[in-house]
Amino acid sequence: MNTETVTLSEAAAKRIAAIVAAEADKSALRVSVEGGGCSGFSYKFDLDKQPASDDIVITRDGATVLIDPMSLIYMAGSEIDFVDNLLGQSFQIKNPNAVASCGCGTSFSV
Repeated sequence: MNTETVTLSEAAAKRIAAIVAAEADKSALRVSVEGGGCSGFSYKFDLDKQPASDDIVITRDGATVLIDPMSLIYMAGSEIDFVDNLLGQSFQIKNPNAVASCGCGTSFSV
């Protein structure tokens, strides 16, 4: 298994910390990869209470991200960023493994 980790940008860490702070029973953002989307795979974002025993736990500036081992295979070496521009606000994953992605930035193929 590729041991490269996933990183968080400063902007993503700040946004995750703010979102989680507003949810009384949640402590982390879970990012996962699932089949589907216009390019074959898509990213899914959920709030979670605590990590599962096999989760990869990434922390930065008070923010915690959880990624399951299967999703990490597709996300190794990626950076999770938070973008605020004219198109709106969104988390974006800069994934070096993706050979194609869609315009919305939430779907990719490897």
